[in-house]
Amino acid sequence: MHQTQARRLYLKEFGGAMALYVAMVAMSVYAGLHLEPGALRTALLASPVLAILLVIRAVVRQIRRSDEFIRKTTAEHLAIAATATAGITFTYGFLELAGFPRLSMFFVWPLMAAAWLATSAIDYLRHR
Repeated sequence: MHQTQARRLYLKEFGGAMALYVAMVAMSVYAGLHLEPGALRTALLASPVLAILLVIRAVVRQIRRSDEFIRKTTAEHLAIAATATAGITFTYGFLELAGFPRLSMFFVWPLMAAAWLATSAIDYLRHR
């Protein structure tokens, strides 16, 4: 499969999964606000994770469709992003011990995504 075709298919799969995720988040939060605390509310609020399984599937399929060079650079960018995220989150964890406000785990993924985007952009500019 040509890389352009693979990219289009990925955007379709990933975009559909993310649209489902956003819809599920909106519905679960809205419905969750109207339920009493308990197992049903917890399950409902956690239900968007099911759409994330489709996101994971789209990413795995795209990596498997990619050629060797793209797989290598993707793994490299991900490794750099993961270690940068680990460094930043561990540092902030120590700052929390010093009295800084606690941050939600929801901050970790956007941080890693930003680091991944930055490594990809730097690599792109370096090799153009």
